[in-house]
Amino acid sequence: MGHPPLEFSDCYLDSPDFRERLKCYEQELERTNKFIKDVIKDGNALISAMRNYSSAVQKFSQTLQSFQFDFIGDTLTDDEINIAESFKEFAELLNEVENERMMMVQNASDLLIKPLENFRKEQIGFTKERKKKFEKDGERFYSLLDRHLHLSSKKKESQLQEADLQVDKERHNFFESSLDYVYQIQEVQESKKFNIVEPVLAFLHSLFISNSLTVELTQDFLPYKQQLQLSLQNTRNHFSSTREEMEELKKRMKEAPQTCKLPGQPTIEGYLYTQEKWALGISWVKYYCRYEKETKTLTMTPMEQKPGAKQGPLDLTLKYCVRRKTESIDKRFCFDIETNERPGTITLQALSEANRRLWMEAMDGKEPIYHSPITKQEEMELNEVGFKFVRKCINIIETKGIKTEGLYRTVGSNIQVQKLLNAFFDPKCPGDVDFHNSDWDIKTITSSLKFYLRNLSEPVMTYRLHKELVSAAKSDNLDYRLGAIHSLVYKLPEKNREMLELLIRHLVNVCEHSKENLMTPSNMGVIFGPTLMRAQEDTVAAMMNIKFQNIVVEILIEHFGKIYLGPPEENTAPPVPPPRVTARRHKPITISKRLLRERTVFYTSSLDEIEGDADSVSKVRPPGEKPTIIRPPVRPPDPPSRAATPQKPETKPDIVTGSAGEIPSSVVASRTRFFETASRKTGSSQGRLPGDES
Repeated sequence: MGHPPLEFSDCYLDSPDFRERLKCYEQELERTNKFIKDVIKDGNALISAMRNYSSAVQKFSQTLQSFQFDFIGDTLTDDEINIAESFKEFAELLNEVENERMMMVQNASDLLIKPLENFRKEQIGFTKERKKKFEKDGERFYSLLDRHLHLSSKKKESQLQEADLQVDKERHNFFESSLDYVYQIQEVQESKKFNIVEPVLAFLHSLFISNSLTVELTQDFLPYKQQLQLSLQNTRNHFSSTREEMEELKKRMKEAPQTCKLPGQPTIEGYLYTQEKWALGISWVKYYCRYEKETKTLTMTPMEQKPGAKQGPLDLTLKYCVRRKTESIDKRFCFDIETNERPGTITLQALSEANRRLWMEAMDGKEPIYHSPITKQEEMELNEVGFKFVRKCINIIETKGIKTEGLYRTVGSNIQVQKLLNAFFDPKCPGDVDFHNSDWDIKTITSSLKFYLRNLSEPVMTYRLHKELVSAAKSDNLDYRLGAIHSLVYKLPEKNREMLELLIRHLVNVCEHSKENLMTPSNMGVIFGPTLMRAQEDTVAAMMNIKFQNIVVEILIEHFGKIYLGPPEENTAPPVPPPRVTARRHKPITISKRLLRERTVFYTSSLDEIEGDADSVSKVRPPGEKPTIIRPPVRPPDPPSRAATPQKPETKPDIVTGSAGEIPSSVVASRTRFFETASRKTGSSQGRLPGDES
């Protein structure tokens, strides 16, 4: 099942619903931690206990079969579906391997055990430390708050101010701990998709290629492995792109937590204390309150249940609200309300003076409160100067830099980017910039183009069509995806559609040189998805849809000729997706359901180490037939990053070996190097047939 995203704004409110959702994430984290321990335990048993090899493989297979990924959001991408189904595919494959009596390679522990152990200790362990800090800061804050609220207003002003400062400090510490914990637990929840699957994938590969008896099985496995590895890398790229946006949102929440309100949420909500009069005196009861300004409805949920009775939420209709004078009550931060349902006045106590002002403003209290205006980032417009800027950028890129490796991925200097933009968009002489000047290199121009598109007052593909475009990308039916996006493109305003065509035509030209610049439609989707599309609200749920924005741009690039040949025949509405009565049109990659080969009998007398061709094997084959060992794909380029980082040289496809001191650029590259070496060793070790005199 899918978990709803944990919004950073809920960290400030700390509502019961938020705590309940957070508990679900913690249970899932514990389940994942237990699963990783089981995989590590079973993997070690498989390596060390060769005598019980068959039973160990079966147990390991069952462990993989029992695990199912949970995910954030309501829809998976095709790559995530491949990842989600991968453990089931692995389990089926392990059963087949057990029948072939496979043996494990010597360094399987480095491929499987260490990466999972590192992930469990560094990521999950770090998340548990965040949890401890979150719980500790929360307990300290609420304990201090309870004591603080019982302070008498008759105490000295200096004592009250000191107490206020202390509460504000603890509230800030707790809010930061909550933000850090929510961010970390969601990051682990998302990153486990590739951090858990990738080591298992590498382990399986080493298991198959270590024995010459399984060369044909390895050939069957490699195409699936390549597709899954690309799915993992694509998912990693989507994750990195989404993480940057979430970090920005987290930063904005730290600066102004109360300014980020989710659509459809109450006008204001939070904890309040209510004065209740009893026969023996007065008590203050804690409630979690939600107020809707449009309907003037105040919903109060009691937090302290009476023994023997369960109290539900209480809905009240507000008549008026007025501040309570300080000298009239021995409590601070109080205000009175009157409702239609209850006779008399209800006295409420807020958590602070600022909190009381917010409640009174929302309820139209007698004290008008004004917020200081929020400084808005300077925005750019989609006008004639903007079109001129984009055309000039595209022209110089396609003329001088279209074959540049990592085009649009390599980030230019922020100083140079701002200098170029300020010069071009100068109101006195707009557009008067010579792009052939040596000051403007290709990465500065590409970064400036991305900056301009990202800072438009409205994205190129508009807020109005954003949800429809994302919904189309989420469809299982590939024909519907293309048809819906085709139709929606022609619903864009004319200047937006013209700009989009200009950009996509350019990206098609860039992708046609992917052998030189390494930029495929998938890579360009990761870069330009958040650039051309943007949700109107800044929420975690919107950030989780960035991967589908990337898919929209990828479809526009791959089907540019069809989409811009002309509008669809019926462009009044996008095509209706067909009902789910048949199987999914885009099936997940699979190996367990493939057609099995007809295997011949082995006749091996001995295994000799000989120097031979890597394609030779110890299996009887028809004359002239040779197996081909397919090497793993080259690691795709890294996703775009906002911060300028030194670029490491990419591993070239034709490089097979390297010096002993060469350091791989990544985990994927190091495993690729190992697979290639193991493939050559396997091909050079073969058994001889009976009657072979050599």
